[in-house]
Amino acid sequence: MRQKKDDQIPKEYQAGFVEFAGCKIDLSRRPLIPRPETEFWARAAIIDLTKAKNKNCRVLDIFSGSGCVGAAAAKNLPDISVDFADIDKNAVEQIKINLKINQIADERTRVFESDIFKSIPSQTCYAAILANPPYVDPARIGQVQSSVLKHEPAGALFGGKAGLEIIEKFLAQAADFLAPAGFIYLEFDPLQKENIGVIIRKEGYSKFEFFK
Repeated sequence: MRQKKDDQIPKEYQAGFVEFAGCKIDLSRRPLIPRPETEFWARAAIIDLTKAKNKNCRVLDIFSGSGCVGAAAAKNLPDISVDFADIDKNAVEQIKINLKINQIADERTRVFESDIFKSIPSQTCYAAILANPPYVDPARIGQVQSSVLKHEPAGALFGGKAGLEIIEKFLAQAADFLAPAGFIYLEFDPLQKENIGVIIRKEGYSKFEFFK
């Protein structure tokens, strides 16, 4: 019996890698497949970091998955250091593979197996925090492609009640790790925009913008 078309192994896994913002991202450990919308804001974040006065800064790629966002930042901005954090041991190994493939020097990176900020040293201060958390609402599981449900890691997809539980925890902690002039890029479901605005205001962030 042949697989249904939408149940087939994603072509990215079949190829073994994707191109992402100037990087070759290996997918051999089957992390979440990097999406074009993630590449879009990753490139925007790199531009913002290019404009920053502090060239020798440290950046955090949190909920890293394959490490595509942080690897792209490190490769495009050779003066910065990048930390990576993910709760999944498999993702941690995948990140290390991708740093090696993209020839990013060990002394410029640190990789943490961490439940959000739990394992990150408390005094660490970041010029930018780049976050692609699990944000799919479990109630919307019927709208997720069956190939995604079957082949991609559920822990990288579903974000608890309304898809906001992990985002809310992240935003409650992130300000403690952000430099005074630092910024956060956060990917989320457009349907969550209003609720995320409420969370941001509750946590006391000075300003924020939404981008399509």
